[in-house]
Amino acid sequence: MAQWDMFAQGQVPKLYSKGQLIYMQGEIPRFFYYLVSGSVRSFLSSPDGDERILTIHRSGDLMGEASFFDQYPRVSSAMALEDSLVVSIDQQRLDQIFMEHPQLAQPLLRYLARTVRLLSDHVDTASLPAIGRVARHLLTLPRGKDNTVVCTHESIGQAIGMSRITVSRAMKQLGQRGSIETGYGVVRILDEGLLQVLQNR
Repeated sequence: MAQWDMFAQGQVPKLYSKGQLIYMQGEIPRFFYYLVSGSVRSFLSSPDGDERILTIHRSGDLMGEASFFDQYPRVSSAMALEDSLVVSIDQQRLDQIFMEHPQLAQPLLRYLARTVRLLSDHVDTASLPAIGRVARHLLTLPRGKDNTVVCTHESIGQAIGMSRITVSRAMKQLGQRGSIETGYGVVRILDEGLLQVLQNR
C-alpha cells in the first residue's frame, strides 16, 4: 500500500534473510513493521510444533500491528520467505507520523480491524467443510492484476490445516462451479459473490 510508504521515509530498512524470524509468537511487542520489499509469512505455532499460516505479507504491508497496539504477547510469528527489507516502527516513530499526517489514523484503524477479522476467521473456519474453508481463505489473499492471487494447493493446505489432496478436490469443485480459474501458482477469482456464499456453507 502506497499510503504506508511514509513509515519508511528517513528510516534505514533492515535486511532479513530467507528463513529469518522477524518476530516470534509469545514475545512482548516493542515494534510493528513495514515491509519495504520481499515477502513474509505470518503463522501460528501449536505446543506440539505444528504451524498454521495466517497470511503472506507482500511489499507495502504492515505486520505485527495488532499485538503492538494492545501490548499483549504476540499471537503469531513472522518469517521472511525471501530476502526482505523491513522497517521497524516504535511508539515514538508512530507518534511523529500521526503528528505530521493525522489523516493516517483512520486507514490504520481499518487495517488493524482487517487483521483482527483475519484472526477471527481462522478460528471460525475450522468448523466449515473443505470447500467453504478454501473459499474463505482465497477471499483473504491479496489480489493482483486480473483478480489473481498467488498460492498453491500446498500453501492453502498449510494455511487452513488441510491435506493437499483435500484442497485439490475443493479447488476442482470451485472451478466446476465457475468461481475460480487455476493456473501455475496462481488462482483467478471469477465470481467473488459465489465464493462469499460458499465460505459460509
